[in-house]
Amino acid sequence: MARSIETLSVHAGEPRDKAHDSLVTPLIMATAYPFENTDELHRYFRGEHQRTEEYGRYGNPTQEVAEAKLAALDGGEAALLTSTGMSAIVTTLLAMVKPGLHIVITADSYRKTRVFVREFLAKFGVEHTSCEPSVAGIAAAITPKTRLIITESPTNPYLNCIDLEELAKLAKAQRIKTLIDATLATPYNLNPLSYGIDLVIHSATKYLGGHNDLMAGVVVGRTDLIQAIRDHQGMFGALASPFTAYMLIRGLKTFAVRMRHHNESGLRIAGFLEQHPKVERVWYPGLASHPAHAIAARQMRGFGGLVSFTVKGDLPAGSRMIDACEIPYLAPSLGGPESLIEQPALMSYYDKTPAELVTLGIHPNLIRMSVGLEGADDLIADLDQALAKV
Repeated sequence: MARSIETLSVHAGEPRDKAHDSLVTPLIMATAYPFENTDELHRYFRGEHQRTEEYGRYGNPTQEVAEAKLAALDGGEAALLTSTGMSAIVTTLLAMVKPGLHIVITADSYRKTRVFVREFLAKFGVEHTSCEPSVAGIAAAITPKTRLIITESPTNPYLNCIDLEELAKLAKAQRIKTLIDATLATPYNLNPLSYGIDLVIHSATKYLGGHNDLMAGVVVGRTDLIQAIRDHQGMFGALASPFTAYMLIRGLKTFAVRMRHHNESGLRIAGFLEQHPKVERVWYPGLASHPAHAIAARQMRGFGGLVSFTVKGDLPAGSRMIDACEIPYLAPSLGGPESLIEQPALMSYYDKTPAELVTLGIHPNLIRMSVGLEGADDLIADLDQALAKV
């Protein structure tokens, strides 16, 4: 029987009968798992024994439950939990490319992902093309050596959305694998695998963990693809700790409930900002004014809690507004209970000149807000009084 995402968030991946009759999945802290005798060891390596654990770097019972839950939420066959979102990206790319092959990556993908492709992989003979973030832009960048397409939906900070169905058709026709970072969408709002995308990655640090208290990443897809990536993780060691897996399972129990609130508050606050006289422009895919609204409305269940906007004035005007906020914290990251607010020109691109910011498409008066779980009315009132300082 198909289950709702609310039910999957609570129960998926967890056996009904748990160790010691515990209601919750136990936290297993172990570096090694002894065998009863050499016969059991032989049966284990021949795949004839049900046990899956051998050594902590290759798996952990708590980690396996978290992975099964995450796979179910994204509609994938398997998932691999890693230490951070970037370790999920790096491990996945190193498992999928080799010298002489070509990657297409959209120009608005996460900055550190682009840096890894441009500066690290290039040193080992992996070619790439950065392209306009659209299916047409991706199509134009494909070469006979292209083996992987990397993009995001929505993107950070302008929340561009790409037509995943058309992208999957394009890629499959040319036997190219597709990788989507869907951190901002979450499995609650978007399931890229259902459109034919091969792999989906999340920074579980954000909405999946949901409490600003853990760091993890996950990649979800077909069993054979995930196993190949898992083999590389066993060499690189970029694994999440059992405690992180335990905390992630705990956070996922309330994932669907939290996402409903993020979606509702995000849309309300975006609408408020769009009408405010001190705001120049708002980027939120739930608004009809967003360039990718039609795509987002067609393939997303909701639009999340991240809102980007420019205030009237310059960078100092934006700083005055942020410093006047009483509820959001001035901090990076997103997806937790506490609302966070920041200026990308300072938080992410402090070392860039004004000319470089223009090239990167980052407005000096741009503000990014992660809408938390506070009351939307309280946040709107706080933003209103803070905008009076602009």
